[in-house]
Amino acid sequence: MKILLVEDEIPAARQLTKLLLAQDPAFQIIDTLDTVESAVRWMRTFPAPDLVFMDIQIADGLSFDIFRQTTVTAPVIFTTAFDQYAVQAFKVNAVDYLLKPVDPEELKLALDKIRNRRSLPAALDWDALSGYFKKESYKDRFLVKTGQQLAFLAASDIAFFRSSEGLTQAYTFAGKKFFVDNALEELERLLDPRDFFRISRGMMLRIDAIRKIHPHLNGRLKLEIAPSAPEDVFVSRERAGDFKTWLGA
Repeated sequence: MKILLVEDEIPAARQLTKLLLAQDPAFQIIDTLDTVESAVRWMRTFPAPDLVFMDIQIADGLSFDIFRQTTVTAPVIFTTAFDQYAVQAFKVNAVDYLLKPVDPEELKLALDKIRNRRSLPAALDWDALSGYFKKESYKDRFLVKTGQQLAFLAASDIAFFRSSEGLTQAYTFAGKKFFVDNALEELERLLDPRDFFRISRGMMLRIDAIRKIHPHLNGRLKLEIAPSAPEDVFVSRERAGDFKTWLGA
């Protein structure tokens, strides 16, 4: 089997090569590319390999850009670190997905899946891929500091995010507070919009935290939430209409 790697981290490429050859010494790693540009140029120049491994984030962008610029006829296995929803989405689209660090057993299963397939897609559908990715790959956990240690905080445990003095705080349903690295603007893109809504410039709220909604002055809405916030919680006039739509979605 002739295999092409699209990976911009040399140690990761070496480790993946080692794992592949351990699976089958007859595998041929025919090239390792580290940019979208080089991958597009390679695929336009050479015959399609039997299999392509791609990292998502490479030196000059996202590997999804490759599909926009050229036709990929070989099956692709993505190797990167995104959440489980993206993994499931890519699998139903006939593309496998391995989380780094790549587990040898998971790699074996992915290779078996490729070997056993009787019919492979003639080309990957970029629109379907991007649709699945955008729909499902929402951030589901945060790495936070607790005491002298680091721990994972599940997004489902967070009642609301609050921005104060340039820092973002996550308040859990259990009443604990943690600092996260993401600004609210970034969290709007990373979190599932079915669960979280940015009610004002300084707060993003999970729908499960809402207890009561009261009309207020100047078109604003006053919310009762649990756990309670350090100050009264309002939906700004500018966001009130979208907030009501969000609640009814």
